[in-house]
Amino acid sequence: MIRILAATLFAALSAQAAAQTPPAPVRLRGTVEKLENLVMTVKSRDGSTVDVKLADDYKVAGVSKAKIGDIKQGTYIGTATVGERNGALVALEVHIFPEPMRGLGEGHYAWDLKPDSKMTNANVATVTSVGKDHVLTVQYKGGEQKILVAPKTTVVVFSPADRKELKTGAHIFCTAQRAPDGSLTAARVNVGLHGITPPM
Repeated sequence: MIRILAATLFAALSAQAAAQTPPAPVRLRGTVEKLENLVMTVKSRDGSTVDVKLADDYKVAGVSKAKIGDIKQGTYIGTATVGERNGALVALEVHIFPEPMRGLGEGHYAWDLKPDSKMTNANVATVTSVGKDHVLTVQYKGGEQKILVAPKTTVVVFSPADRKELKTGAHIFCTAQRAPDGSLTAARVNVGLHGITPPM
């Protein structure tokens, strides 16, 4: 009897925990088809069309080309990586964040850009040249990573952008939240400037 009660209680608590667990964020990559009444219609990279309800005070971050030389000690960056070489994670891309975005998404976690890719958002502690490559030592709360940045690695910089940049054909990336009814909402949109596709 006690075992039955314990099992019932465990099942109830598990169900309650599952109900309270927020759904995973939806990372949306694609091009803007239209923006009307705070609803952004996006053609995603898989060809489907998705509507995202933007917050009343939503922000737009512009993504522009940058250089490896723009990455300095103390810069706050994000970098998607796949695999390792000589003890360092190999960067597919590096995003340089402006100071007001410091701390955004801080940490080291799985990413969905490519199979087995990771995202690391962290402060650059050191920058070391190794031949044609650069090795960044980055630090975040609870950890540290070494990131290898090759000459071919895409480097971009974020900056505040006007909402008018969310025009038809603009390439965007945003992290949206899925509501219980299946609809998507977002408070920030990253948009490529001058025809750039946000690499993340």
